[in-house]
Amino acid sequence: QVQLVESGGGLVQPGGSLRLSCAASGFTFSSYAMSWYRQAPGKERALVASITSAGAKYIYPDSVKGRFTISRDNAKNTVYLQMNSLTPEDTAVYYCESRGVWGQGTQVTVSS
Repeated sequence: QVQLVESGGGLVQPGGSLRLSCAASGFTFSSYAMSWYRQAPGKERALVASITSAGAKYIYPDSVKGRFTISRDNAKNTVYLQMNSLTPEDTAVYYCESRGVWGQGTQVTVSS
């Protein structure tokens, strides 16, 4: 079955970086768009970034443009979210999504 497994979250100081990974299985990864969402405490889940099967990239919130980058490695069936210059406002559970299927999420906490 389709499965998405996120990893790479953790506690990081403001200004730090993290790279999230999402390993996919159960479908032809290279044929589908992949997305990252995040859900901060008390807020709705929000789209952060998407990458199409052709590699076109979209970063959605103005607050992360220039700091976050999405990429994919079709040979590894993995999509990445590189997050730089992190701020406490980036604290959230980050989810990978494709074809309506969600991963379990990975917690990112930005705090000194």
